[in-house]
Amino acid sequence: MYMHYPEFDPVAFAIGPLQIHWYGIMYVIGFVSAWWLARCRAARLGLNRDQVGDMIFYGALGVVLGGRLGYVLFYGWERFLDNPLWLFQVWDGGMSFHGGLIGVLMAALLFARRHRLAFLQLTDFIAPMVPIGLGAGRLGNFINQELPGRVTDVPWAMIYPRYGSQPRHPSELYEFLLEGVILFAILWWVSRQPRRRGLISGLFLVLYGLFRFSVEFVRRPDPQLGFIAFDWMTMGQLLCIPMILAGIALMVWSRRRTPDWSRTGADSSPQAQEV
Repeated sequence: MYMHYPEFDPVAFAIGPLQIHWYGIMYVIGFVSAWWLARCRAARLGLNRDQVGDMIFYGALGVVLGGRLGYVLFYGWERFLDNPLWLFQVWDGGMSFHGGLIGVLMAALLFARRHRLAFLQLTDFIAPMVPIGLGAGRLGNFINQELPGRVTDVPWAMIYPRYGSQPRHPSELYEFLLEGVILFAILWWVSRQPRRRGLISGLFLVLYGLFRFSVEFVRRPDPQLGFIAFDWMTMGQLLCIPMILAGIALMVWSRRRTPDWSRTGADSSPQAQEV
């Protein structure tokens, strides 16, 4: 006996003709949570409340713009070539984590330069706040019956009405647990004490890359791409490989640094320009 998808209504509520979707609410939860957590630790970087708000605004732009551009580039390039205006049709769906990550890194670089912070000092500060948004996003995918798993006979398999009567892995819930709950718990715990600059950022890249790479083995391949190599590798796995390698390199590099939470040190030393 398999579980049946609970058939959530993707529309949380409506105000006249305006429909508020659960997926959009999940984005709000992610940004508000990051804002609140950043305020709790803002003293570590010497930021005030207005600066924290600016940081979240920069990050939100990076997520949305980078996520959409990344999806078009990595998952829908041919469709974009057929219809370039599709880039702006965000109501059709389509956001990429890896594109959003690049967007956030670009936004962090701009914010760090504006506020005279070392880039890795800022990314170490941001990394523990990201998993809540990732987890909320996966719940949004689940509510929308998006990105389900492959057909399976495991006892906890779920039947998604949109994808027929075959039971599938609830891969969105796997990612919610790994990329949201577990990743947050590890990064938040590790970041409680001063760490060498770059360690938290590297740990985030390695753990997310490994979690995502693993779940892709049971997640339904993107139908427009299928397997892109070796009859088993998906685009998500391919994009995780450079993440994992970069994270390992960053963690090795960080071993030469000294623990630093001080904005003063970042402002007054040559290390302030490190990336």
